[in-house]
Amino acid sequence: MTGFLNIDKRRGDTSAYVVNRVKRLIRPACGKTACGHLGTLDPLASGVLPVGIGGATRLFDYFLEKHKTYVARFRFGATTETLDAEGTVTVGGRVPEGHEIAGALASFTGKIAQIPPKFSARCLDGKRGYELARDGLDFDLPAKEVEIFSFDLLGQTAPDEFEFRIECSGGTYIRSLSRDLALALGTQGYTSALRRTKSGVFDEETAVPLETLTPENWQNYIIPTDMVLPFAVLEVNDERYYNGVRFPVEAEDGTYKIYREGVFYGVGKVEEGVLRPEKKLC
Repeated sequence: MTGFLNIDKRRGDTSAYVVNRVKRLIRPACGKTACGHLGTLDPLASGVLPVGIGGATRLFDYFLEKHKTYVARFRFGATTETLDAEGTVTVGGRVPEGHEIAGALASFTGKIAQIPPKFSARCLDGKRGYELARDGLDFDLPAKEVEIFSFDLLGQTAPDEFEFRIECSGGTYIRSLSRDLALALGTQGYTSALRRTKSGVFDEETAVPLETLTPENWQNYIIPTDMVLPFAVLEVNDERYYNGVRFPVEAEDGTYKIYREGVFYGVGKVEEGVLRPEKKLC
């Protein structure tokens, strides 16, 4: 069995907890099959968390740059050490007007340099940021380039809280975005609520709550591996390919979904007219 389960993660669950639950669900049918999630979702966030099963876990490199969409709430005039609602709230600064916030969003679209939150999984000298932060150490994580494709104000949800829709590249920290937007407006802010509504081809409309799945029904929700790959199809019946041999083909350079007599086999790549195997996923 190989494919994806598009899980609608509950607020409070860790991504690792979801993967472990999936492992237990599929074990009666698949034994100790590999499982892994596509992109960590913070415990306080809910929403789309794709979990790969079997050979699908070998696809993760193809999804590193996928677009993600979030609906987030930012609270202004306060902050926390974790930049989310899990930390201790420290009140300070003003609450900007809606028109001020809307006017500042354009400066955060496009490619921007972003400093990850100290309470994050980013590493510094071999240690996770959250480990250093919990030890009370003073440190700075290096900035990274991310891309914000759209950043829209949806409305005001409380006297000091506003809701946004954000489409961004993989690796973007929404908590850093709330901090930096507030700083640009001369105040403080943090992410008070977060939901991921889309991750690459996976969206919330097809996501299934973890509690819905049972050892008897989980296979009904499997998304076939080849359905999530945005590559052209290449039918290959030459046995050389399946023995790991490169050979010339009449196809444009690029990455392809490889089919053998109509059955999905894996991923191959054509470079300068020569086809080589990349991943066996069937």
